[in-house]
Amino acid sequence: MAIKLDYVIRETGTNLFRNVTLTLASVLTVVVSLTLFGSALLLQQGVENANDRFKGGIEFIVYMQPAVSAEQKASIERDLDSNPDVRSKTYVDQDETYEEFKELFRESPQLIDMVSPEILPPSFRVAPRIQDPDVVKALGDQFASKPGVREVVFAFEVVQRIQETFNKIGVRFLAAAVLLLVAALMLILNTIRVAMFARRREIEVMKLVGATNWFIRVPFIVEGIIQTLLGAAVAVGFMTFLIRPFIDELSEDKILPIFQGFTVTDGNLVFTNILVVGVAALIGAIGSAVAVSRFLDV
Repeated sequence: MAIKLDYVIRETGTNLFRNVTLTLASVLTVVVSLTLFGSALLLQQGVENANDRFKGGIEFIVYMQPAVSAEQKASIERDLDSNPDVRSKTYVDQDETYEEFKELFRESPQLIDMVSPEILPPSFRVAPRIQDPDVVKALGDQFASKPGVREVVFAFEVVQRIQETFNKIGVRFLAAAVLLLVAALMLILNTIRVAMFARRREIEVMKLVGATNWFIRVPFIVEGIIQTLLGAAVAVGFMTFLIRPFIDELSEDKILPIFQGFTVTDGNLVFTNILVVGVAALIGAIGSAVAVSRFLDV
């Protein structure tokens, strides 16, 4: 028996609205699980983008004492200029540091009022020629004990800490997403089972008049796919208009240059959205196909 499009549309619509509560429960579970799944992917890609930025120039910062003398500053500058492993350097004086401080704590005017440029440390921000983190650390350590130096901070160490933190968040998101996807799968199975049970007499008649198994199965499989695609559409909206702007805010930090690379590109977002929709369709198809095959002998 040939399958007609109008038949599939009519039967699928009937099934969806026959069990509205179960349908909504399935869709909402899919929304939550796919949003977590997509968010974990976006976080991971944001971290990778940040790492890619530092592959081309791992930085370290030589913080000077606030009361560093001109001779000590000149000595550090000469050492940086003469070191063949240093690609470039930028000196940030106390006034520039104060401007950065005001920008960072612009929402805390009381704190700004308590600070003056004289107590903030000037610094040299250095881009080495060597990209290996171990080599960079050895280079930075050469300046840690020099007179006038307060401390040396390595950007790649901060990147690693950020990566570890967001990887942990990503793993938790993925674990929660997997559990919720399993829950969504079970809800879809139950929804299809209820729909088929409600139409068991009709299905028996269809079998008697020569309806094939696929003629009966297709509307139920389409029903499961529609449920998950509806959830995927909402999840894609959440990731596009809520999750991505939140992640992109991290790239607007003007004090720590490492955050400038932590962003999600349009390509990252499109890839994640396509993957989310694909996973949704796959879950819907598998869940409904298993339900049809398992719960009713057609």
